[in-house]
Amino acid sequence: MEQSRNILKKYWGFDQFRPLQEDIVDAVIYGNDTLALLPTGGGKSICFQVPGMAREGICIVISPLIALMEDQVEQLNRRGIRARAITSAMTYREIDITLDNARFGGLDFLYTSPERIQTTLFIERFKQMNVGLIVVDEAHCISEWGHDFRPPYRKISNLRAIHPKVPIIALTATATQSVKEDILKQLELKEPKLFEGAFQRPNISYEVYPVSNKVDSIVKLVKRFDGLSGIIYCQRRKSVKEVANFLISQGNRVGIYHGGMDSKSRSEMMKAWINDDLHVMVATNAFGMGIDKPNVRFVAHYEFPNNPEAYFQEAGRAGRDGMESRTFVFYELRDIAETDKLVEAQFPPIPLIKNTYAALCNYLRLAVGSGEGETFPIDIKTFTDHFKLNILETYQALKILESNGNIQFTESVFHPTKVKFAVGNTVLYSFQISHEKVSNLITLLSRSYSGIFDQYFQINEVEFCKRLKINSKELDNQLKFLEQNGILDISWKTDLPLVTFLRERIADTNFSLNVEIYHTRKKTSLDRWHEMKNLLTMPVCRSQYLIHYFGQESEPCGKCDYCLSLKKENYSLDEVNHQIENLLTEPKMLDEIQFSLKYIQETQLLRAIQWLLEEERVVFEAPFYKKPSS
Repeated sequence: MEQSRNILKKYWGFDQFRPLQEDIVDAVIYGNDTLALLPTGGGKSICFQVPGMAREGICIVISPLIALMEDQVEQLNRRGIRARAITSAMTYREIDITLDNARFGGLDFLYTSPERIQTTLFIERFKQMNVGLIVVDEAHCISEWGHDFRPPYRKISNLRAIHPKVPIIALTATATQSVKEDILKQLELKEPKLFEGAFQRPNISYEVYPVSNKVDSIVKLVKRFDGLSGIIYCQRRKSVKEVANFLISQGNRVGIYHGGMDSKSRSEMMKAWINDDLHVMVATNAFGMGIDKPNVRFVAHYEFPNNPEAYFQEAGRAGRDGMESRTFVFYELRDIAETDKLVEAQFPPIPLIKNTYAALCNYLRLAVGSGEGETFPIDIKTFTDHFKLNILETYQALKILESNGNIQFTESVFHPTKVKFAVGNTVLYSFQISHEKVSNLITLLSRSYSGIFDQYFQINEVEFCKRLKINSKELDNQLKFLEQNGILDISWKTDLPLVTFLRERIADTNFSLNVEIYHTRKKTSLDRWHEMKNLLTMPVCRSQYLIHYFGQESEPCGKCDYCLSLKKENYSLDEVNHQIENLLTEPKMLDEIQFSLKYIQETQLLRAIQWLLEEERVVFEAPFYKKPSS
């Protein structure tokens, strides 16, 4: 116990753990297999990072998300903890060097994907590592009943055969009872210690409002929370840009965050938001993972996710300091129908999936029997145009091929250019004096990164161009020249999606799809969307419905939109005004307003309308109202 607290203080600066954290940490330090279910904001990363530092040997962290891995590695490095991540964007040589560092004790933490741990290269190095702890993050991915099923998660238990005495900790923020049981079974945990935090967040309201104009509702919300920290979630990058641009056009300072941005831009946006230089972030669900900002006063969904698990995680990023915070979903009626279609479209016909696999292999010019372990950037639009495929169907087919275990499909995330010298000092010096045009670049690389002969470093291309007084095209030419002459190993930047083949290419006639998993996943997705739709549209306490979904019980929260509707007299004038203005993004008859806001007492509603008229925040259009002459 004292050891864990000392580590917490030394590296994280905290004097004490949050509820359950210390019990989980000590259970893992003492070598127990552990399953920890902590809702968003419960501090899951501390639960494995502290014991990872306490136990002798390297901590292997298996995670499904590149953005999450990179964020956590960056945070650990800032704290003076040696951490690296292996991702699909890395070259074979880069992976090889990272695994060697792990094998020879040069790392405290190694993050990797469930797909990577199945490769021969990883397994052989893993056998030689002094491993202290195995972490399974986002453990719900192991279950076909979970909302992000990844078949390779089911191979994690194979690591136990190599290091049978190493404890495993599995963590997730969202798991139903069936998913919890599946995690324990699939990971083959031995006499596991089980910890489950309370899912109820008494300081948060979950509010859902059908509106006629979502953008207008978001603008009013940002104005209402002026100067306070908040997040606006969108499901699509296009929506992030559109909402942010509109807010900016209205005079608001907001940031944007999505996986397609380069790491420098993401880091700058994150820093500005954490430091409250920017109060509002418009983002996809890539934003917030592993980030513990305590004073988020509101979370709003411009576009809602199609399952309660994702919604609960995103909304749960509000109010981590325990102070009163509010969350909002604004939706238009058409959003429900569109999501019905999108969920159904996630499972295209099986012949179309097979055709996509064949087209993908042909597009990448993979011969039958080749491709295993290889990663390729892919321009989805060019690919679909070439084979005259529907882009949405193709995207979903690639996701099905991933759940079938054929490929790993990594949606577009910016990967910067990284370089390493491929030769020693003597050869490099000889090459430099005989090739004057790249001499300055070689000198700059050597002086900028002291370990560049042993490992890859990300280069800041803008800064390099400034210091060398050349343009980006010339920098690329010089880097290519050094690569072609065997001086540099380069992992080139890309913002395209990546496809990694987990198996060799199968002949078209031999390709098979696990039909049982296909239909199970389809049913599970439809069931989860049904639950989410109920959460949005049924007259129920939103908090109580969510908590019950995750297998716990609670009393009505008293603060969601439904509970407030049962306490009509408790509405403040400001709250009534806000709801009226949300409705009046287009003209409405008085009886339409009364019907839409029927949960508000009529006298209170009429008083609010009268006040809004007097303040000239709304008007009656002729012939219904004529402003008297002065």
